[in-house]
Amino acid sequence: MRTVDAYNFAGKKALVRVDFNVPLDADYRITDDTRIRAAVPTIQKILNDGGAVILMSHLGRPKAGPEEKYSLRHLVDRLSKEFNTTVKFADDCVGPEAVKLAQDLQPGEILLLENLRFHKAEEKGDAEFARALSTLGDVYVNDAFGTAHREHASTAVIARYFPNDKVMGYVMHAELDNARRVMDNAERPYTAIMGGAKISDKILIIEKLMDRVDNLLIGGGMSYTFVKADGGQIGSSLVEEDKVELASRLIAMAREKGVNLMIPVDSIIADEFSNDANVDTALSHHIKPLWMGLDIGPNAREMYADVIRNSKTILWNGPMGVFEMSNFSVGTEAVAEAVVDATRRGAYSLIGGGDSAAAVNQLGYADRVSYVSTGGGALLEYMEGKTLPGVAAIERDDY
Repeated sequence: MRTVDAYNFAGKKALVRVDFNVPLDADYRITDDTRIRAAVPTIQKILNDGGAVILMSHLGRPKAGPEEKYSLRHLVDRLSKEFNTTVKFADDCVGPEAVKLAQDLQPGEILLLENLRFHKAEEKGDAEFARALSTLGDVYVNDAFGTAHREHASTAVIARYFPNDKVMGYVMHAELDNARRVMDNAERPYTAIMGGAKISDKILIIEKLMDRVDNLLIGGGMSYTFVKADGGQIGSSLVEEDKVELASRLIAMAREKGVNLMIPVDSIIADEFSNDANVDTALSHHIKPLWMGLDIGPNAREMYADVIRNSKTILWNGPMGVFEMSNFSVGTEAVAEAVVDATRRGAYSLIGGGDSAAAVNQLGYADRVSYVSTGGGALLEYMEGKTLPGVAAIERDDY
């Protein structure tokens, strides 16, 4: 893989695609800077070489052109403090101002471009938009793993304008290395923990893992589709009716392949989807009518923690319950603590982006697991065996 380590940026202007899609509060303050911190080593390498850095990213999902709440201008102070310099800012990612600021950029300086998605051409993968962006720099660096599964102008199409000057940043390289480790070089016992709301989001990865893992622990809203497939009564819990047969097939597949597929034996249930609801504990297969399961129960927590602590490789993607609500976050916290404990004992743990990464960061455990992925969807697609356009664009000359 072509990485920044193989490139000397001295005297070069590096056009770096980062993933600065960070959460902002109502006052436009960054509430989680994980993605910014992740990109620092790549940016620092370019600066240390004697290069200049032009950063481009998206933020949020603006509907029609510029919106104040999605402006990357709100990140300038944070970046200026990080690199102890005045980060310059272009009010648009293309056009005369961006061109002039890029032309005038000196070695050691940083320029941040405005949100790429203020232009619909970005998500359309428009070649002319990609070409316009490409004129700003001498070398293209993709360090935005979180968007590597999108064939957008700045993540894939732009690379064709840098046939001999395109490399991966440290984040991209580390993400691929860690994903390959759990897919191809996992030490056993290997446990995958799959949570989240819908089984439909995880079908392909679950099928792929069946040939690799020893234990598959199911949690979150998707577990009730499995419970129903297993003949349980789930009250008004979340269920994908059209996926019950599939869940049944996955249960049979696990049995056939000797995989220990675990569905929560008990659940924390509520009479409405609210943190203020009446709460009770029930066997997952016997949830009262009009009540819904919103977290794994105490017995499930104990059983899952026991399996996790005895594992050598752990992949975790998706929370165990509605962890944003304090009354239903206990299962996710228990799993996080067990993963941390197993890692301390020598296990390798990969937290698969999205909500699981948010939970681990929120609990302050990020530096106590082996690796926290910055890209939920991209990681899943890569592990499903799909080609990621953002990766292929760097690796292949014909992309």
